[in-house]
Amino acid sequence: MKMETTSTIENSRDMSGRIYYERFQDAIERNRPKIAPLRQKLEAAGVKYVMSSWIDLHGIPKTKPVPMSDFEELCLGKGPQFAVHSISYVPELTPADSDQVMVPDLDAVYICPWDPSTAIIFADLFWEDAPYNVCPRQALKRAVQEARDAGYEGYAGVEPEFIAMRYDENGQPVKAINDDPADGVQPRRQAFGYDVEYSIDSMPFLKDMIDILEGLGWNLHDVVAEGAYSQFELDFHFTDLLEMADRLVFLRILLKEVAKKHGMFITFMPKPTVGDWRSGAHINFSLQRIDEPGRNAFKDEDGGWSEVSRYAVGGLMHHAEAITAITCPTVNSYNGLVPRVGGFEGGTVTWAPTNITYGHNNRSAQFRLPQSRHCIENRAADMTMNVYLAMAMTLSAAVKGISEEIDPGEPTDRDLYAMTEEEFKAAGIRRLPRNLLQAIEALKEDSLAKHVMGPVMHSSYLAYKSDEWERYHQSVTDWEVQEYLRLY
Repeated sequence: MKMETTSTIENSRDMSGRIYYERFQDAIERNRPKIAPLRQKLEAAGVKYVMSSWIDLHGIPKTKPVPMSDFEELCLGKGPQFAVHSISYVPELTPADSDQVMVPDLDAVYICPWDPSTAIIFADLFWEDAPYNVCPRQALKRAVQEARDAGYEGYAGVEPEFIAMRYDENGQPVKAINDDPADGVQPRRQAFGYDVEYSIDSMPFLKDMIDILEGLGWNLHDVVAEGAYSQFELDFHFTDLLEMADRLVFLRILLKEVAKKHGMFITFMPKPTVGDWRSGAHINFSLQRIDEPGRNAFKDEDGGWSEVSRYAVGGLMHHAEAITAITCPTVNSYNGLVPRVGGFEGGTVTWAPTNITYGHNNRSAQFRLPQSRHCIENRAADMTMNVYLAMAMTLSAAVKGISEEIDPGEPTDRDLYAMTEEEFKAAGIRRLPRNLLQAIEALKEDSLAKHVMGPVMHSSYLAYKSDEWERYHQSVTDWEVQEYLRLY
Protein backbone atom coordinates (compact mmCIF):
# COMPACT_ATOMS: atom_id res chain seq x y z
CA MET A 1 0.00 0.00 0.00
CA LYS A 2 1.01 3.63 -0.37
CA MET A 3 1.17 5.58 2.84
CA GLU A 4 -0.59 8.96 2.87
CA THR A 5 1.15 11.80 4.72
CA THR A 6 0.43 15.48 5.34
CA SER A 7 2.61 18.56 5.47
CA THR A 8 2.60 21.66 7.64
CA ILE A 9 4.50 23.67 5.05
CA GLU A 10 2.05 25.66 2.91
CA ASN A 11 4.22 27.50 0.41
CA SER A 12 4.73 26.03 -3.10
CA ARG A 13 1.93 23.51 -2.58
CA ASP A 14 0.37 22.06 -5.75
CA MET A 15 -3.24 20.88 -6.14
CA SER A 16 -2.36 17.34 -5.03
CA GLY A 17 -0.71 18.61 -1.83
CA ARG A 18 2.91 18.07 -2.95
CA ILE A 19 5.63 20.56 -2.14
CA TYR A 20 8.26 21.48 -4.72
CA TYR A 21 11.52 22.74 -3.29
CA GLU A 22 15.04 23.43 -4.47
CA ARG A 23 17.40 23.67 -1.51
CA PHE A 24 18.70 20.77 0.55
CA GLN A 25 17.61 22.40 3.80
CA ASP A 26 14.10 22.99 2.39
CA ALA A 27 13.81 19.26 1.77
CA ILE A 28 14.94 18.45 5.29
CA GLU A 29 12.52 20.90 6.88
CA ARG A 30 9.74 19.53 4.71
CA ASN A 31 10.45 16.08 6.11
CA ARG A 32 10.96 17.00 9.75
CA PRO A 33 7.31 17.24 10.95
CA LYS A 34 6.37 14.06 9.07
CA ILE A 35 9.03 11.73 10.44
CA ALA A 36 7.47 10.64 13.74
CA PRO A 37 3.89 10.02 12.46
CA LEU A 38 5.16 8.23 9.37
CA ARG A 39 7.50 6.05 11.42
CA GLN A 40 4.59 5.11 13.66
CA LYS A 41 2.49 4.14 10.63
CA LEU A 42 5.28 2.09 9.08
CA GLU A 43 6.10 0.23 12.28
CA ALA A 44 2.38 -0.45 12.89
CA ALA A 45 2.25 -1.97 9.39
CA GLY A 46 5.18 -4.25 10.21
CA VAL A 47 7.86 -2.43 8.22
CA LYS A 48 11.38 -3.25 9.39
CA TYR A 49 13.46 -2.19 6.37
CA VAL A 50 13.42 0.92 4.18
CA MET A 51 14.72 1.25 0.64
CA SER A 52 15.02 4.95 -0.12
CA SER A 53 15.38 4.91 -3.90
CA TRP A 54 16.72 7.57 -6.21
CA ILE A 55 16.43 7.36 -10.00
CA ASP A 56 19.36 7.08 -12.36
CA LEU A 57 19.75 8.41 -15.90
CA HIS A 58 17.87 5.41 -17.34
CA GLY A 59 14.95 5.72 -14.96
CA ILE A 60 16.14 2.75 -12.89
CA PRO A 61 15.76 2.99 -9.08
CA LYS A 62 18.87 2.55 -6.92
CA THR A 63 19.08 2.11 -3.16
CA LYS A 64 20.97 1.12 -0.01
CA PRO A 65 18.53 -0.63 2.38
CA VAL A 66 18.47 0.69 5.94
CA PRO A 67 16.81 -0.68 9.10
CA MET A 68 13.97 1.25 10.72
CA SER A 69 16.34 2.19 13.54
CA ASP A 70 18.01 4.60 11.05
CA PHE A 71 14.74 6.00 9.68
CA GLU A 72 15.06 9.45 11.24
CA GLU A 73 18.65 9.87 10.11
CA LEU A 74 17.61 8.84 6.60
CA CYS A 75 14.79 11.40 6.48
CA LEU A 76 17.11 14.18 7.66
CA GLY A 77 19.58 13.58 4.84
CA LYS A 78 22.08 11.77 7.08
CA GLY A 79 21.55 8.36 5.55
CA PRO A 80 23.59 6.53 2.89
CA GLN A 81 25.55 8.54 0.36
CA PHE A 82 26.40 7.43 -3.16
CA ALA A 83 29.27 7.57 -5.58
CA VAL A 84 26.62 7.90 -8.27
CA HIS A 85 29.05 8.65 -11.07
CA SER A 86 30.49 5.14 -10.75
CA ILE A 87 27.23 3.35 -11.61
CA SER A 88 24.93 5.86 -13.27
CA TYR A 89 26.66 6.50 -16.61
CA VAL A 90 27.39 10.10 -15.65
CA PRO A 91 30.85 11.18 -16.77
CA GLU A 92 31.07 14.71 -15.38
CA LEU A 93 32.28 13.78 -11.88
CA THR A 94 35.52 12.13 -10.80
CA PRO A 95 36.52 9.85 -7.90
CA ALA A 96 37.80 12.98 -6.13
CA ASP A 97 34.38 14.69 -6.10
CA SER A 98 31.81 14.79 -3.31
CA ASP A 99 29.26 12.00 -3.03
CA GLN A 100 25.56 12.51 -3.66
CA VAL A 101 23.09 12.60 -0.76
CA MET A 102 19.55 11.32 -1.12
CA VAL A 103 16.61 12.86 0.69
CA PRO A 104 13.51 10.65 0.75
CA ASP A 105 10.23 12.24 -0.34
CA LEU A 106 7.85 11.34 2.48
CA ASP A 107 4.89 11.89 0.16
CA ALA A 108 6.12 8.96 -1.95
CA VAL A 109 6.08 5.99 0.43
CA TYR A 110 5.10 2.50 -0.75
CA ILE A 111 4.93 -0.59 1.45
CA CYS A 112 5.88 -3.57 -0.73
CA PRO A 113 2.76 -5.80 -1.03
CA TRP A 114 4.91 -8.85 -1.80
CA ASP A 115 6.97 -8.21 1.37
CA PRO A 116 5.22 -5.93 3.94
CA SER A 117 8.37 -5.83 6.06
CA THR A 118 9.91 -3.55 3.43
CA ALA A 119 8.95 -0.05 2.25
CA ILE A 120 10.24 1.82 -0.79
CA ILE A 121 10.44 5.60 -0.52
CA PHE A 122 11.34 7.56 -3.64
CA ALA A 123 14.06 10.13 -3.09
CA ASP A 124 15.74 13.17 -4.60
CA LEU A 125 19.48 13.51 -4.97
CA PHE A 126 21.46 16.50 -3.70
CA TRP A 127 25.13 17.33 -4.25
CA GLU A 128 27.00 19.85 -2.14
CA ASP A 129 23.72 21.18 -0.66
CA ALA A 130 22.05 21.75 -4.04
CA PRO A 131 19.86 19.53 -6.23
CA TYR A 132 22.07 17.11 -8.14
CA ASN A 133 22.03 18.20 -11.77
CA VAL A 134 21.71 14.62 -13.05
CA CYS A 135 18.69 13.73 -10.92
CA PRO A 136 15.73 13.05 -13.25
CA ARG A 137 13.20 13.31 -10.44
CA GLN A 138 14.46 16.80 -9.64
CA ALA A 139 14.18 17.70 -13.35
CA LEU A 140 10.51 16.76 -13.28
CA LYS A 141 9.98 18.80 -10.13
CA ARG A 142 11.53 21.83 -11.80
CA ALA A 143 9.28 21.38 -14.85
CA VAL A 144 6.22 21.08 -12.62
CA GLN A 145 7.13 24.28 -10.79
CA GLU A 146 7.67 26.17 -14.05
CA ALA A 147 4.30 24.95 -15.34
CA ARG A 148 2.67 26.10 -12.09
CA ASP A 149 4.28 29.49 -12.51
CA ALA A 150 2.63 29.61 -15.95
CA GLY A 151 -0.70 28.67 -14.38
CA TYR A 152 -0.96 24.96 -15.16
CA GLU A 153 -0.81 21.59 -13.40
CA GLY A 154 -0.08 18.45 -15.42
CA TYR A 155 -1.72 15.05 -15.10
CA ALA A 156 -1.12 11.77 -16.86
CA GLY A 157 -2.20 8.19 -17.16
CA VAL A 158 0.12 5.63 -18.72
CA GLU A 159 -0.78 2.35 -20.46
CA PRO A 160 2.15 0.04 -19.65
CA GLU A 161 2.62 -3.07 -21.79
CA PHE A 162 4.98 -5.95 -21.04
CA ILE A 163 5.61 -9.61 -21.87
CA ALA A 164 5.71 -12.40 -19.27
CA MET A 165 8.46 -14.93 -20.01
CA ARG A 166 10.17 -17.92 -18.43
CA TYR A 167 13.28 -20.01 -19.05
CA ASP A 168 12.86 -23.42 -20.69
CA GLU A 169 14.77 -26.57 -19.77
CA ASN A 170 17.69 -25.40 -21.95
CA GLY A 171 17.89 -22.04 -20.22
CA GLN A 172 16.40 -20.19 -23.17
CA PRO A 173 13.81 -17.43 -22.66
CA VAL A 174 10.35 -18.37 -23.95
CA LYS A 175 6.82 -16.98 -23.59
CA ALA A 176 5.40 -17.86 -20.18
CA ILE A 177 1.75 -18.15 -21.29
CA ASN A 178 2.12 -20.51 -24.22
CA ASP A 179 0.86 -24.10 -24.18
CA ASP A 180 2.28 -25.20 -27.54
CA PRO A 181 5.36 -27.47 -27.58
CA ALA A 182 8.64 -25.76 -28.28
CA ASP A 183 9.47 -28.24 -31.05
CA GLY A 184 7.32 -29.72 -33.77
CA VAL A 185 4.34 -28.29 -35.61
CA GLN A 186 3.14 -24.83 -34.60
CA PRO A 187 -0.47 -24.77 -35.87
CA ARG A 188 -2.35 -21.54 -36.47
CA ARG A 189 -4.42 -20.63 -33.43
CA GLN A 190 -6.57 -17.88 -32.00
CA ALA A 191 -4.71 -14.60 -31.54
CA PHE A 192 -3.69 -13.96 -27.92
CA GLY A 193 -5.25 -10.47 -27.88
CA TYR A 194 -8.46 -10.35 -25.76
CA ASP A 195 -8.73 -14.15 -25.91
CA VAL A 196 -10.75 -15.71 -23.06
CA GLU A 197 -8.82 -19.00 -22.99
CA TYR A 198 -5.44 -17.31 -22.67
CA SER A 199 -6.81 -14.77 -20.19
CA ILE A 200 -7.96 -17.73 -18.04
CA ASP A 201 -4.54 -19.37 -18.39
CA SER A 202 -2.95 -16.10 -17.22
CA MET A 203 -5.18 -15.58 -14.19
CA PRO A 204 -2.90 -17.14 -11.53
CA PHE A 205 -0.40 -14.35 -12.28
CA LEU A 206 -3.00 -11.70 -13.10
CA LYS A 207 -5.04 -12.29 -9.92
CA ASP A 208 -2.03 -11.55 -7.72
CA MET A 209 -1.23 -8.44 -9.73
CA ILE A 210 -4.85 -7.18 -9.79
CA ASP A 211 -5.25 -7.69 -6.04
CA ILE A 212 -2.07 -5.74 -5.34
CA LEU A 213 -2.98 -2.83 -7.61
CA GLU A 214 -6.46 -2.66 -6.12
CA GLY A 215 -4.91 -2.63 -2.65
CA LEU A 216 -2.66 0.27 -3.70
CA GLY A 217 -5.75 2.28 -4.62
CA TRP A 218 -4.63 2.98 -8.18
CA ASN A 219 -8.16 2.43 -9.54
CA LEU A 220 -7.27 -0.33 -11.98
CA HIS A 221 -9.76 -0.33 -14.85
CA ASP A 222 -8.79 -3.53 -16.64
CA VAL A 223 -6.02 -5.88 -17.73
CA VAL A 224 -5.68 -6.57 -21.45
CA ALA A 225 -4.30 -9.69 -23.06
CA GLU A 226 -2.47 -7.93 -25.87
CA GLY A 227 -1.55 -8.95 -29.42
CA ALA A 228 1.70 -10.82 -28.74
CA TYR A 229 1.56 -14.13 -26.89
CA SER A 230 2.07 -13.59 -23.15
CA GLN A 231 1.80 -9.81 -23.59
CA PHE A 232 -0.38 -7.69 -21.28
CA GLU A 233 -1.46 -4.09 -20.81
CA LEU A 234 -2.65 -2.41 -17.62
CA ASP A 235 -5.08 0.50 -17.54
CA PHE A 236 -5.32 2.42 -14.27
CA HIS A 237 -6.40 5.93 -13.29
CA PHE A 238 -4.46 9.12 -13.95
CA THR A 239 -2.81 11.28 -11.30
CA ASP A 240 -0.35 14.17 -11.10
CA LEU A 241 2.87 13.77 -13.05
CA LEU A 242 5.28 13.14 -10.18
CA GLU A 243 3.08 10.52 -8.57
CA MET A 244 2.48 8.83 -11.94
CA ALA A 245 6.23 8.68 -12.54
CA ASP A 246 6.77 7.17 -9.08
CA ARG A 247 3.95 4.69 -9.67
CA LEU A 248 5.39 3.53 -12.98
CA VAL A 249 8.80 2.86 -11.44
CA PHE A 250 7.18 1.05 -8.52
CA LEU A 251 5.05 -0.94 -11.00
CA ARG A 252 8.14 -2.15 -12.84
CA ILE A 253 9.53 -3.44 -9.54
CA LEU A 254 6.18 -4.92 -8.49
CA LEU A 255 5.57 -6.83 -11.74
CA LYS A 256 9.01 -8.40 -11.64
CA GLU A 257 8.57 -9.52 -8.03
CA VAL A 258 5.09 -11.00 -8.62
CA ALA A 259 6.31 -12.80 -11.75
CA LYS A 260 9.16 -14.44 -9.82
CA LYS A 261 6.62 -16.12 -7.54
CA HIS A 262 5.10 -17.77 -10.62
CA GLY A 263 8.39 -18.95 -12.11
CA MET A 264 8.38 -16.16 -14.70
CA PHE A 265 10.13 -12.92 -15.45
CA ILE A 266 8.88 -9.71 -17.04
CA THR A 267 10.47 -7.91 -19.96
CA PHE A 268 9.69 -4.34 -20.91
CA MET A 269 11.85 -4.64 -24.03
CA PRO A 270 9.62 -3.22 -26.78
CA LYS A 271 10.33 -5.90 -29.42
CA PRO A 272 11.91 -9.08 -28.00
CA THR A 273 11.29 -11.07 -31.22
CA VAL A 274 10.64 -10.16 -34.84
CA GLY A 275 7.06 -11.42 -34.96
CA ASP A 276 5.86 -9.79 -31.73
CA TRP A 277 3.63 -6.80 -31.39
CA ARG A 278 5.50 -3.89 -29.86
CA SER A 279 5.15 -3.27 -26.13
CA GLY A 280 4.36 0.42 -25.67
CA ALA A 281 3.45 2.76 -22.81
CA HIS A 282 1.12 5.40 -24.21
CA ILE A 283 1.16 8.64 -22.23
CA ASN A 284 -2.30 10.19 -21.77
CA PHE A 285 -1.60 13.79 -20.79
CA SER A 286 -3.92 16.58 -19.64
CA LEU A 287 -3.73 19.95 -17.91
CA GLN A 288 -5.71 21.85 -15.32
CA ARG A 289 -5.46 25.56 -14.69
CA ILE A 290 -4.21 26.43 -11.21
CA ASP A 291 -7.11 28.84 -10.77
CA GLU A 292 -9.66 26.22 -11.90
CA PRO A 293 -8.76 23.02 -10.03
CA GLY A 294 -10.70 19.96 -11.11
CA ARG A 295 -11.54 21.36 -14.55
CA ASN A 296 -9.81 19.81 -17.57
CA ALA A 297 -8.23 22.64 -19.56
CA PHE A 298 -8.44 20.57 -22.76
CA LYS A 299 -12.25 20.51 -22.63
CA ASP A 300 -14.26 23.57 -23.67
CA GLU A 301 -17.61 24.65 -22.25
CA ASP A 302 -19.51 22.78 -24.99
CA GLY A 303 -17.69 19.52 -24.33
CA GLY A 304 -15.37 19.82 -27.32
CA TRP A 305 -11.62 20.32 -27.56
CA SER A 306 -10.41 23.70 -26.31
CA GLU A 307 -7.98 26.12 -27.92
CA VAL A 308 -5.60 25.28 -25.06
CA SER A 309 -5.55 21.65 -26.21
CA ARG A 310 -4.71 22.72 -29.79
CA TYR A 311 -1.77 24.82 -28.67
CA ALA A 312 -0.58 22.05 -26.35
CA VAL A 313 -0.59 19.66 -29.32
CA GLY A 314 1.35 22.29 -31.27
CA GLY A 315 4.04 22.40 -28.61
CA LEU A 316 4.28 18.61 -28.44
CA MET A 317 4.53 18.31 -32.22
CA HIS A 318 7.14 21.07 -32.40
CA HIS A 319 9.42 19.09 -30.04
CA ALA A 320 8.26 15.62 -31.08
CA GLU A 321 11.63 14.26 -32.21
CA ALA A 322 13.37 15.30 -28.98
CA ILE A 323 10.51 13.95 -26.87
CA THR A 324 10.75 10.65 -28.75
CA ALA A 325 14.45 10.41 -27.90
CA ILE A 326 13.30 10.28 -24.27
CA THR A 327 10.10 8.24 -24.59
CA CYS A 328 11.63 5.70 -27.02
CA PRO A 329 15.22 5.65 -25.72
CA THR A 330 16.67 2.34 -26.95
CA VAL A 331 17.86 0.90 -30.24
CA ASN A 332 15.11 -1.70 -29.89
CA SER A 333 12.39 0.94 -29.46
CA TYR A 334 12.56 1.85 -33.14
CA ASN A 335 12.04 -1.73 -34.31
CA GLY A 336 8.46 -1.19 -33.18
CA LEU A 337 7.86 2.22 -34.78
CA VAL A 338 7.19 0.83 -38.26
CA PRO A 339 3.90 0.79 -40.20
CA ARG A 340 3.66 -2.83 -41.31
CA VAL A 341 5.15 -6.21 -40.39
CA GLY A 342 4.27 -9.49 -42.06
CA GLY A 343 3.08 -12.41 -39.97
CA PHE A 344 0.91 -10.59 -37.44
CA GLU A 345 -2.35 -12.22 -36.46
CA GLY A 346 -5.21 -10.20 -37.91
CA GLY A 347 -3.17 -8.38 -40.56
CA THR A 348 0.14 -6.63 -41.09
CA VAL A 349 -0.53 -3.11 -39.71
CA THR A 350 1.34 -2.51 -36.46
CA TRP A 351 -0.93 0.20 -34.95
CA ALA A 352 2.30 1.94 -33.96
CA PRO A 353 2.89 5.61 -34.80
CA THR A 354 5.34 6.45 -37.57
CA ASN A 355 4.54 10.09 -38.33
CA ILE A 356 4.44 13.32 -36.34
CA THR A 357 0.87 14.48 -36.57
CA TYR A 358 -2.34 14.40 -34.56
CA GLY A 359 -5.84 13.16 -35.20
CA HIS A 360 -9.19 12.63 -33.57
CA ASN A 361 -9.13 9.06 -32.29
CA ASN A 362 -6.55 8.25 -34.97
CA ARG A 363 -4.40 5.40 -33.65
CA SER A 364 -1.99 5.67 -36.58
CA ALA A 365 -0.94 9.21 -35.51
CA GLN A 366 1.69 9.96 -32.88
CA PHE A 367 -0.72 12.20 -30.97
CA ARG A 368 -4.28 10.94 -30.62
CA LEU A 369 -7.22 12.93 -29.29
CA PRO A 370 -9.35 10.06 -27.95
CA GLN A 371 -13.12 10.03 -28.30
CA SER A 372 -13.58 8.83 -24.71
CA ARG A 373 -11.53 11.41 -22.75
CA HIS A 374 -10.00 14.87 -23.11
CA CYS A 375 -6.29 14.13 -23.06
CA ILE A 376 -3.47 14.06 -25.58
CA GLU A 377 -2.24 10.51 -26.05
CA ASN A 378 1.38 10.17 -27.15
CA ARG A 379 1.59 6.72 -28.72
CA ALA A 380 5.36 6.91 -29.33
CA ALA A 381 6.47 5.80 -25.86
CA ASP A 382 7.54 2.54 -24.25
CA MET A 383 8.46 1.20 -20.83
CA THR A 384 12.20 1.62 -21.32
CA MET A 385 11.78 5.39 -20.99
CA ASN A 386 12.98 7.42 -18.05
CA VAL A 387 9.44 8.36 -17.09
CA TYR A 388 10.52 11.42 -15.06
CA LEU A 389 12.26 12.98 -18.05
CA ALA A 390 9.40 11.91 -20.32
CA MET A 391 6.84 13.66 -18.12
CA ALA A 392 9.05 16.74 -17.75
CA MET A 393 9.49 17.09 -21.52
CA THR A 394 5.80 16.46 -22.19
CA LEU A 395 4.67 19.07 -19.68
CA SER A 396 7.20 21.68 -20.75
CA ALA A 397 6.49 21.27 -24.47
CA ALA A 398 2.74 21.51 -23.93
CA VAL A 399 2.98 24.63 -21.75
CA LYS A 400 5.37 26.21 -24.25
CA GLY A 401 2.88 25.47 -27.02
CA ILE A 402 0.15 27.23 -25.04
CA SER A 403 2.24 30.26 -24.07
CA GLU A 404 3.51 30.72 -27.64
CA GLU A 405 0.18 29.70 -29.26
CA ILE A 406 1.87 27.16 -31.53
CA ASP A 407 -0.62 26.11 -34.20
CA PRO A 408 -0.51 22.34 -34.88
CA GLY A 409 -2.30 22.71 -38.22
CA GLU A 410 -5.24 20.61 -39.30
CA PRO A 411 -5.70 17.15 -37.77
CA THR A 412 -4.91 14.09 -39.86
CA ASP A 413 -8.10 12.05 -39.58
CA ARG A 414 -7.20 9.33 -42.07
CA ASP A 415 -5.22 6.10 -42.10
CA LEU A 416 -1.58 7.16 -42.12
CA TYR A 417 -0.49 3.65 -43.08
CA ALA A 418 -2.29 4.09 -46.41
CA MET A 419 -0.72 7.46 -47.25
CA THR A 420 2.15 7.84 -49.69
CA GLU A 421 5.38 9.77 -49.19
CA GLU A 422 4.08 12.36 -51.66
CA GLU A 423 0.94 12.82 -49.57
CA PHE A 424 2.98 13.22 -46.40
CA LYS A 425 5.14 15.84 -48.07
CA ALA A 426 2.14 17.76 -49.41
CA ALA A 427 0.53 17.76 -45.95
CA GLY A 428 3.76 18.80 -44.23
CA ILE A 429 3.76 15.65 -42.04
CA ARG A 430 7.18 14.71 -40.68
CA ARG A 431 8.37 11.14 -40.14
CA LEU A 432 9.18 10.04 -36.60
CA PRO A 433 12.87 9.21 -36.12
CA ARG A 434 13.58 5.88 -37.78
CA ASN A 435 16.31 4.92 -35.33
CA LEU A 436 17.98 5.99 -32.12
CA LEU A 437 20.66 7.96 -33.97
CA GLN A 438 18.11 10.24 -35.64
CA ALA A 439 16.34 10.73 -32.32
CA ILE A 440 19.45 11.70 -30.36
CA GLU A 441 20.57 14.05 -33.14
CA ALA A 442 17.24 15.86 -32.73
CA LEU A 443 17.61 15.87 -28.94
CA LYS A 444 21.08 17.35 -29.28
CA GLU A 445 19.71 20.44 -31.06
CA ASP A 446 16.50 20.90 -29.08
CA SER A 447 16.72 24.01 -26.88
CA LEU A 448 13.76 23.02 -24.71
CA ALA A 449 15.37 19.66 -23.91
CA LYS A 450 18.55 21.43 -22.85
CA HIS A 451 16.49 23.62 -20.54
CA VAL A 452 14.37 20.83 -19.06
CA MET A 453 17.24 18.43 -18.50
CA GLY A 454 19.88 21.03 -17.76
CA PRO A 455 23.15 21.15 -19.70
CA VAL A 456 24.95 18.49 -17.67
CA MET A 457 22.18 15.86 -17.76
CA HIS A 458 21.47 16.67 -21.42
CA SER A 459 25.15 16.11 -22.24
CA SER A 460 25.35 12.94 -20.13
CA TYR A 461 22.23 11.45 -21.71
CA LEU A 462 23.50 12.18 -25.22
CA ALA A 463 26.91 10.71 -24.39
CA TYR A 464 25.42 7.43 -23.18
CA LYS A 465 22.87 7.11 -25.98
CA SER A 466 25.50 7.91 -28.60
CA ASP A 467 27.68 5.18 -27.14
CA GLU A 468 24.69 2.81 -27.15
CA TRP A 469 24.14 3.49 -30.85
CA GLU A 470 27.80 3.06 -31.71
CA ARG A 471 28.01 -0.25 -29.84
CA TYR A 472 24.88 -1.49 -31.62
CA HIS A 473 26.05 -0.25 -35.01
CA GLN A 474 29.34 -2.12 -34.63
CA SER A 475 27.64 -5.46 -33.89
CA VAL A 476 26.98 -8.11 -36.54
CA THR A 477 23.44 -9.46 -36.35
CA ASP A 478 22.04 -12.84 -37.34
CA TRP A 479 20.06 -11.07 -40.06
CA GLU A 480 23.24 -9.70 -41.64
CA VAL A 481 24.88 -13.14 -41.62
CA GLN A 482 21.83 -14.74 -43.21
CA GLU A 483 21.46 -11.94 -45.75
CA TYR A 484 25.06 -11.43 -46.86
CA LEU A 485 27.38 -14.29 -45.88
CA ARG A 486 26.80 -16.41 -49.00
CA LEU A 487 25.19 -13.81 -51.25
CA TYR A 488 28.44 -11.92 -51.81
